[in-house]
Amino acid sequence: MSLPPPETTVARGLRERLCDAAASVITSEGWAKVTMARLADEVGVSRQTVYNEIGTKNDLAEAIVLRELDRFLAGVVRSFDENPTDLVQAIRDSARRVLKYATDNALLHAVVSATHGADTELLPLLTTHAESLLVAAKMVVGERLAGYRIDLPTDRLEASIDMVVRLVLSHVMQPSSDPTTTADDIAWVAARVLA
Repeated sequence: MSLPPPETTVARGLRERLCDAAASVITSEGWAKVTMARLADEVGVSRQTVYNEIGTKNDLAEAIVLRELDRFLAGVVRSFDENPTDLVQAIRDSARRVLKYATDNALLHAVVSATHGADTELLPLLTTHAESLLVAAKMVVGERLAGYRIDLPTDRLEASIDMVVRLVLSHVMQPSSDPTTTADDIAWVAARVLA
């Protein structure tokens, strides 16, 4: 396995540091306080370097959202990989992992509070990316389901995936119980649909 060129590694590290700095500002002060100049100061680079690496503030929001999505989906993939013969258990574990991660995620709490009026500037960015997040989540789940024997027509399977993903995401945004109980409920629904 060959290593990526040094500039790629440095750029990736810079992008991560910028996203970390932005997430820290969002969680402590809100999206409105995030500026490219502030990120430059926090990371120790020029403002132009921030623009070159990230682009616009909207691009920064997208980078942060996609990074969090990757983290959520890594737990989903892990749950399916750990339950290769028990689909309902894979769904239960996936839901529990996602909901637990969401419970402990300060950035997500800041984003959710923004959707409830605390920081109205962030809301349009979230709704812009909502469809792509949903598509990505459904794609990952659909790919993981390929290893299971499911006796449903393709259109019904796609509808089932859509409903389970939306159900989990609705509990991420507005939990009604602890992650384990909610995951058990989602698994029960999935078992009935996939039976």
